[in-house]
Amino acid sequence: MLRLGPLAAARCLPGLGPLCLAGNRGSFARSWLPAGDRGPLSRQVRAAAGGERLPVLKTPKGTRDHPPAQAALRERLLSAVVSCFKRHGAAAIDTPVLELRVPFARYLAMNKITKMKRYHVAKVYRRDNPATTRGRYREFYQCDFDIAGQFDPMIPDAECLKIVHEILSDLQLGDFVIKVNDRRILNGVFAVCGVPESKFIPACCTVDKLDKVPWEEVRSEMVGEKGLSPEAADRIGEYVQLHGGLDLIEQLLQDPKLSQNKVAKEGLGDMKLLFEYLTLFGITGKISFDLSLARGLDYYTGVIFEAVLLQQENEHVEEPVSVGSVAGGGRYDGLVGMFDAKGRKVPCVGVSIGIERIFSILEQRLEASGEKLRTTETQVLVATPQKHLLAARMKLISELWDAGIKAEMLYKKDPKLLKQLQYCEDTGIPLAAIVGEQELADGVVKLRDVATRKEVNIPREKLIDEIRRRLEP
Repeated sequence: MLRLGPLAAARCLPGLGPLCLAGNRGSFARSWLPAGDRGPLSRQVRAAAGGERLPVLKTPKGTRDHPPAQAALRERLLSAVVSCFKRHGAAAIDTPVLELRVPFARYLAMNKITKMKRYHVAKVYRRDNPATTRGRYREFYQCDFDIAGQFDPMIPDAECLKIVHEILSDLQLGDFVIKVNDRRILNGVFAVCGVPESKFIPACCTVDKLDKVPWEEVRSEMVGEKGLSPEAADRIGEYVQLHGGLDLIEQLLQDPKLSQNKVAKEGLGDMKLLFEYLTLFGITGKISFDLSLARGLDYYTGVIFEAVLLQQENEHVEEPVSVGSVAGGGRYDGLVGMFDAKGRKVPCVGVSIGIERIFSILEQRLEASGEKLRTTETQVLVATPQKHLLAARMKLISELWDAGIKAEMLYKKDPKLLKQLQYCEDTGIPLAAIVGEQELADGVVKLRDVATRKEVNIPREKLIDEIRRRLEP
């Protein structure tokens, strides 16, 4: 289950040393080391220079490198997510990677901001040693979208769910469901089932395991470890195994016990309103009101939600990728006030997109399909067919660069034309601008479509316009 709320609590890592947080940004890491001694890495470099064998190199546990193909895939994914955030009018912010408090709540309280719609995409870090096979790493990207401010009920919450729906639909990850619940409803369930208020949070954390283990195990933990009576656990089980839509909400509003609990009744009223808004957005087909959804973080005060992939529709992969949920969030109206000197509250609702888990799915799909992903955006390769034409290539490529066209050339004085054209095919460059002795004499450039291998002579002064025309979507 995705444990990351919209507040990136994983960024508060007093247990990690500065070098761990510095990542591979050398100057930042070195600045933490004593003057005159730049640490083990420098000693290893000096040892290598002296002919000593270095130990086998590997990335720190829970981290990994991303070669060009993976980096390109990740860039596409992040771009799609950020485009959605921007489409909904969010502004970007950035906060320090070294935090003593929860970043967004601290940011709002410290700057006395009472209204904001923001997104934040950054590398963050977790203290534990997660299961990397499930797309969880100690160093990872977090993509947050939050709406802060006092607004009419459920309108911002509905937009957060719409954003999750848009992102998962656009990425074509397969069938998914967005589970929704409300902490007030859950607390009301605990109350009417005879659970003392002091045990609401422990009971909530136990219910949160229902997506992984059967009810019998959850019940056993409630009774054996959390100290609930068997009768209370049985009554809870009658509620938390329910899921549905508006019909279930109406049913619970008529429930003899739950309807008499003020907190639960408020939550059910807001849930009904939320479903009305989601109907207007046209996304209720992917929404499930699920009373087993608890989300263990105790700062949630209202609506909570979590998106889960139901299956992986990919003919190349025999078994689904086990990556858990891929987005989660909810309402946290009391958190900002905890950091404000006067306790002023700023209601907030937000969602985190599980980028690393989604990336694991896309990465495996790409590998299984054998598809080759372009790692550069080069549009034109400048090539020459004869020797002694380096100056002509350099002059032409400079003209293309100055015109804003993404262009490359091979770093050899006299490369063979076949090697240059093969480079285009290998890297997916769509056009080759060939300038030889005859083209120089005629004042033209031979423009080659790499895919069709068709060539046409273009007057030099019209080359840039012709390239732009061909590159138009």
